[in-house]
Amino acid sequence: MLIIYLELVIMIIIWSFSFVLVDIAVQFIPPLSLALYRFIIASASFLIIDIYVKLSRKKKLKEYNNSSEKIKFSRNEWILLVLASFTGVSIFFLAQYTAIEIIGPSLPALFVCLLAPVAITILALFLFNEKLNILKVIGFVIATLGGFLLVTGGNLETLTPTSPNFLGYLLALLTPFLWAIYSTITKKLTKNRSSNVLNKYISYLGFIELTIFVLINGELVVFFINFLNIALFLSALYLGLGCYVLGYYVWQNSQKNLKSSKAASFLYIEPFLTLFFSFLLQRTETIVLWNIIGGVIVLVAVLIINYK
Repeated sequence: MLIIYLELVIMIIIWSFSFVLVDIAVQFIPPLSLALYRFIIASASFLIIDIYVKLSRKKKLKEYNNSSEKIKFSRNEWILLVLASFTGVSIFFLAQYTAIEIIGPSLPALFVCLLAPVAITILALFLFNEKLNILKVIGFVIATLGGFLLVTGGNLETLTPTSPNFLGYLLALLTPFLWAIYSTITKKLTKNRSSNVLNKYISYLGFIELTIFVLINGELVVFFINFLNIALFLSALYLGLGCYVLGYYVWQNSQKNLKSSKAASFLYIEPFLTLFFSFLLQRTETIVLWNIIGGVIVLVAVLIINYK
């Protein structure tokens, strides 16, 4: 059990630093192209794993590709997979990386890590018929107050179109709702499917979608010019292999061996570690004290909502 907690700590450190790394990488390549680079690495990694599994005769490796995974996806499952790839990969990372480019790494990390659990809980109330008790109501009220301070920093003008960072805030605010939809879809799919297989196909679909977006946006030339840039390659390797392939494996493994609430509690540390890394590397931030206070209030609200 101790090894699982250690894996979670490593995963959170990897995910926390990724926001700062993206903030650095988007100075050299557009956010959309960086996201595509990430999922080229992720998809290639899954492809290599698949080839290795098929060539290997070891029992443990055969379990990765067991009979349940060979069953074809139904039409409804494909629709859900495509929707998950849009909300959890292509549109999600386009919004997140663009937000990081505009307002820095810490606020997007705070938004997605602290507001997503609230959004997921709200969706669960409607889609999974979860009960709403007085404690959850109190939690939602507190979360609303904290969310206001977290998003606006106590200044409503940050959310007006005239604000210079309006687009950054809007995209950062979009990410927790996209992640909530993605999490709800994958929760439904993992009832009958292996998490590893779902992650693989979502990665493949995300790669296709991001390629189309890069073509439409006219970034293909810029993408290829920077493809052999060693700094960008290492960034994409970190994001694709470290954050997605390894990070998602650790996350799914923790979900199987720990209570969801215990595993999720590690996510609350992530934005504050991101803030630490951001200040350590002296990244430009638009974060103020009220954003942090709002984040702490939302954190308390999330704990109340999920208290049993």
